Amino acid sequence: MAKFVIAGRADCPYYAKTELLADYLQKNLPDFQIYKITQHPDVWEVRFLFFFLVVEWLKDVCEKNKWNHKKSPIIWRELLDRGGKGLLLGGYNEFLEHAQLYYDVTSNMMTELMMVIAHENLEAHIEKEVEKETQKDLISPLQVWITSATSPACYNLLPILTSGEVFGMQTEISLTLFDKEQSEELLKSLVMETQDLASPVLRSVSSCTTEKYAFHQAHVVIVLDDSTEEEVYGLEGCLRSKVPLCRLYGHLIEKNAHESVRVIVGGKTFVNLKTVLLMMNAPSIAHNIIAVALGVEGQAKAAIARKLKTTASCIKDVIIWGNISGNNYVDLRKTRVYKYDSAIWGPPEFSRPVLDMIFDSEWVKREFVMTIKSLTSTGKQFGRILASHSIATTLKYWYHGSPPGEIVSLGVLSEGQFGIPEGIVFSMPVKFENGTWVVLTDLPDVEISQQIMTRMTSDLIQVMPEYIQGN
Repeated sequence: MAKFVIAGRADCPYYAKTELLADYLQKNLPDFQIYKITQHPDVWEVRFLFFFLVVEWLKDVCEKNKWNHKKSPIIWRELLDRGGKGLLLGGYNEFLEHAQLYYDVTSNMMTELMMVIAHENLEAHIEKEVEKETQKDLISPLQVWITSATSPACYNLLPILTSGEVFGMQTEISLTLFDKEQSEELLKSLVMETQDLASPVLRSVSSCTTEKYAFHQAHVVIVLDDSTEEEVYGLEGCLRSKVPLCRLYGHLIEKNAHESVRVIVGGKTFVNLKTVLLMMNAPSIAHNIIAVALGVEGQAKAAIARKLKTTASCIKDVIIWGNISGNNYVDLRKTRVYKYDSAIWGPPEFSRPVLDMIFDSEWVKREFVMTIKSLTSTGKQFGRILASHSIATTLKYWYHGSPPGEIVSLGVLSEGQFGIPEGIVFSMPVKFENGTWVVLTDLPDVEISQQIMTRMTSDLIQVMPEYIQGN
């Protein structure tokens, strides 16, 4: 089978004559196939644009295939039995000779008609390109903004976001990396590294250091810890730095972001505080601002898995209550272990309560509690891998739903559920479904004692509002 590729300038009369002859051959010869390529004259030829040389399409094709051809059209034969390798035939004259020699067919098209068809080809080409651009614009990418983009967590987050695992392979994304003006050079480097990933879902990536343009038409805003943060903060110093920044972010999100924007707050320090500050300064989208608690949940699962000598992925339904990066309570009453190597075996969906499997109750009450408290209060071991994975997983659940029947911990604004005081951001059990989250208020036997509730809410009720109102 003969397959010929005919390429040329859209306004070339000789391409027009070659095209019509090729159409005739394809129609009358069952084993003759053609593939046509037209290029705008500005793309076909070498030209200068603002002192820059733009390499033309023809030269690029010839260099790639090691051909020598200078004019429109160019015709080559694809050898299908050799993996589609191209064999250059030549131009207009060579194609006419080939048609006459092998098929005894020629073309008697007059020059006037060739010019008319060439003009029509150019108009059709331009219309087609405009239509393609219009269709491309209709498929708007998801606008994703990341604050403090030079922070270590962002480096691990970017490959996950561009992998297609979070928003789906059918959703194109446009990333904007936002940070302080003095980080501009680092941002440029990060933009280039992200482009080098060559992700099929990444439409574009850019940086921004100008506050007034921040979060423009954002669909997703990811709030990371500031890149200059240390392992441990003094309370007053942290609050002084967080309050103005969150006020600014909240105001800009309220003003510039898309009305359906989803804001996700991650990090290892004062996560609940940052979330409630954003809510106060972006009231119209407060219902779409959440705090990531999966990092603490992951630390708890790993500690239990080490105790039971199993893998952390086999531990499900750990509930994190309260202040994600402060006074919280890790609730194991609903926690179960799957695929556990013990005397009792069952199918993959078979599980057993964790508290029944840990015979050392003192370990649960003391060592386990102190381990998690130490990790969350200091931020130790909450590195960029855990932070980025927790954010990405929470986003994935938000868009596609959490695993059926599984409990997920999430920091949300309390409406009085479980006896939690209203108006504070509090981690509690939820499930994600249909693009939103639902608090699992129907869980049996999850009442929290007054003593634990007071401990968890003391800083959230007293410290945050007093500081906010006083500043």
